Amino acid sequence: MHAVRLHAFGPAENLTYEKTEDPEPGPGQVRIAVEAAGVHLIDTAIRTGVKGPLPHLPDLPTIPGREVAGTVEALGAGTDPSWLGKKVVTHLGLAPGGYAELAVVDADRLHEIPPNLDAAAAVALIGTGRTALGILNFTDVGPGTVALVPAAAGGIGTLLVQYVKHAGGTVIGLAGGPRKTALVERNGADLALDYKDPNWPVLAGEFLDARGTRATVLFDGVGGPAAAAALDLLGPGGLHLVFGWSDQGISDEGGPQFLDEAEQIRRGITQQSVLGPAMMQKVGTDNPMRTLELTALDLGARGVLTPAVHRFPLSEAAAAHRALETRGTTGKVVLEP
Repeated sequence: MHAVRLHAFGPAENLTYEKTEDPEPGPGQVRIAVEAAGVHLIDTAIRTGVKGPLPHLPDLPTIPGREVAGTVEALGAGTDPSWLGKKVVTHLGLAPGGYAELAVVDADRLHEIPPNLDAAAAVALIGTGRTALGILNFTDVGPGTVALVPAAAGGIGTLLVQYVKHAGGTVIGLAGGPRKTALVERNGADLALDYKDPNWPVLAGEFLDARGTRATVLFDGVGGPAAAAALDLLGPGGLHLVFGWSDQGISDEGGPQFLDEAEQIRRGITQQSVLGPAMMQKVGTDNPMRTLELTALDLGARGVLTPAVHRFPLSEAAAAHRALETRGTTGKVVLEP
């Protein structure tokens, strides 16, 4: 098969498209002919040698990527034969191997793809969709919700905008440049603003004032100046949910910067980091990740969530990483063999 391999940590050019041996499924496993492989911002950090939220860096050489969709083409010993030939999507877990024409995974990690979703959309839903729904568990979204969504043209941001609008809420979405703000508008945001325009906080404030309200929730995956300005638009009782800090880059030491308790009390807001154990505990099931994945696929099949997908050929994984790192993508980045 062909795969993208990383032989040394470093720049995107270290990702090489090459021929390698086909993986063989072990007991209870399947082999998938990959049609779409998800690319995550964390992949770019790992490529440089930063483990980020992972317990350790992978041994080299490695095939990056942990989200794939495609057709089951081979079974390991003892695997349920009904999986053969099915269209499936899966998260590979801690073991990488997604940037490839073939991938192996335990059968108990598989989801059958609903017939009205393609492989790329399915990959987006079990990755970014799962995360978006985990974030949404921390707040009650409805007609009274007034949401601020920085990076609203990104994979998670797109789905947050769609979900809040479906629930009857109001959305102010931020994105970089006219092409991305147009996408945010198409997703249903009531106001789409370019965060590169220094006047955007004034425009957002005028929008809120005209409706006699303030923002009730800030869905923050970026941190930095945009999040700081957005905080000033939160009203008393507002909620600042932090699920990333991409404006600062991913590092082993980095993290969100919160206001101290006294300042939160003065503003009348609450700040909370929702990633990791906090998100999993909030789901409240024995297998929270699978619960979120199933829910995301169901919402996608029913048209509540329609992920935006930015496609690259598998052979151009390095270009995909560069585009993601420089904010040149919209929605979920997917590699297609």
